[in-house]
Amino acid sequence: MGKIAWVTDSTAFIDEELANHPDVYTVPMVIYFGEDEYLDGVNITKEQFQKLLVESEIPPKTSQPSVGTFAELYNQLAQNYDQIVSIHLSSHLSGTVSSSQQAAKLVDIPVTTIDTKTLSYPLTAMLKTAIKLVNEGHSIEEVERKLDDMVNKSELYVLIGSLEQLHRSGRMTSVQKVLGSLLQIKPIIAIKDGKLDVAEKVRTEKKVFQRMLELFDDAFNRGTVKELYLLYGREEEQTFSIKQKIKETYPNLKVGAYPISTTISVHAGVDTVGLAWFNE
Repeated sequence: MGKIAWVTDSTAFIDEELANHPDVYTVPMVIYFGEDEYLDGVNITKEQFQKLLVESEIPPKTSQPSVGTFAELYNQLAQNYDQIVSIHLSSHLSGTVSSSQQAAKLVDIPVTTIDTKTLSYPLTAMLKTAIKLVNEGHSIEEVERKLDDMVNKSELYVLIGSLEQLHRSGRMTSVQKVLGSLLQIKPIIAIKDGKLDVAEKVRTEKKVFQRMLELFDDAFNRGTVKELYLLYGREEEQTFSIKQKIKETYPNLKVGAYPISTTISVHAGVDTVGLAWFNE
């Protein structure tokens, strides 16, 4: 199999384990405020982004890494590795998978691009699973089958922090936005087969999160969940308070709290919160 380089994008949560892994590389998404360009996780922090969001008269936009960016990285990695496994957020939410696939045709090193059909910490979990499987002696083909199985067993529900930002990003129709604003409807957004889908509509934010917990409880009671991921924007203190309450209800459950990336905040809003898990 040879030496493998692992590549992902900045919508994943890069924890200390991955940040210190010598064979893991992250390609940043691009964030624009007008003509000013920033690389997610490189030259803009969450705090700087939130400040710009308030001060800028021009709403931010994002762009996937270019084919050239991927090709340049892959050529560099070819000097020290035998193959590359590139694992990214859903192709229905970004063109990142396509950029990687096109770049793979331009380089001499074998590149396997995997569409996780998810984002944020579930993407991270799939990357970690892939690395673990290879370390245990599994082939890349076996890794692909395992990640495909994880895609089918993944559930992710989100309370969008800003319907306005989601609408501007082109991921919500004008009718849905107006109804949500006028009627104070809080949609529960799910990722199904890699696409955003309105799972349910609830009247208040408190009821939204309660409903998301009920959806998780249904899965937990089927005995299929080993770990729960809490995803959050800027409400860190509130998130960790929720985490503690969940731990009290499910004392044997592993619960982690993970911030969403700046790129995701551009589209969903800085107050976005979510729950995600894999059904075993």
